[in-house]
Amino acid sequence: MGEAMKIRGHANGLKTLLLFSLMWVLIFLVWFFTSRSTGTLGFYVAVAVVMTFGSYWFSDSLALSSMQAVQVSEQEQPQLYAIVRELATKANKPMPRIYVAPTMSPNAFATGRNERHAAVCCTQGILQLLDEREIRGVLSHELMHVYNRDILTSSIASAMSMVITYLAYSLRFFGGASRSDNDRDNQVSAIGALLTLVLAPIGASLIQMAISRTREYDADEDGSSLSGDPLALASALAKIENTVQQVPMRQTAGTENISASMISSPFRMQDINRLFSTHPPTDQRIARLQQMADDLGQHSDREYASSFDGGYQQY
Repeated sequence: MGEAMKIRGHANGLKTLLLFSLMWVLIFLVWFFTSRSTGTLGFYVAVAVVMTFGSYWFSDSLALSSMQAVQVSEQEQPQLYAIVRELATKANKPMPRIYVAPTMSPNAFATGRNERHAAVCCTQGILQLLDEREIRGVLSHELMHVYNRDILTSSIASAMSMVITYLAYSLRFFGGASRSDNDRDNQVSAIGALLTLVLAPIGASLIQMAISRTREYDADEDGSSLSGDPLALASALAKIENTVQQVPMRQTAGTENISASMISSPFRMQDINRLFSTHPPTDQRIARLQQMADDLGQHSDREYASSFDGGYQQY
């Protein structure tokens, strides 16, 4: 058995820390324009802690149930087991549980609070769409989300984003913070409150999006190092993106909550929605993977180009 792959850190960890710091700045700014009550702030921070713990601790069961995924045996999916076992062994990590979700929209995700409680899930659509090499590239990416502890990061980001949004909405009920008799001060407070109500949720969503995109790039790079085949992931991303435009996943509360954890956005992306997607643009991900393959001396006879309908084609 060869030497186990070393899980690398990233300078992006510092970027994530800075983004979390921005989250806290937003929280305190929103609180400043509400009642400035320590009870109000304490309540929402407590909610954030509980939500973070709950979503992190039960991340696997919540994600899998939202997709109606079913655990499969090695007899049912021998090829899938062989791929995952190879990758887990190479990373020197425990074998995760394997699930299949009953949807024809192609996608995959990994979940679990740590590698000992990890699970990987593929949709029926992705198993039919991709070949063995491409599935291996996808699962390498998804396993790295667990090994890099991205589940904790995404849980915290999601909870903090929700706290900021609810704090901003509380302005509707509590109004501005200022109790000054000065009309000018009251007007400034009212304007600040209005801006906070509108801009704070947007800012929180943008920060959460930035964290998610940073982690996606990391998983692309680390997953390709694990598989040793960045072009396989590039090919898979092109196929998934193109097919999702034709067979998008049905949007429900459950699928929307888990969508950020999937290999690619499961919904049809239209115009402005692409700007606020938790996933980086697929063409940028593919370009990075092709550059990585070039650096490794790997060359493909296939290229991927954006088509007019927003999908990708190979030629």
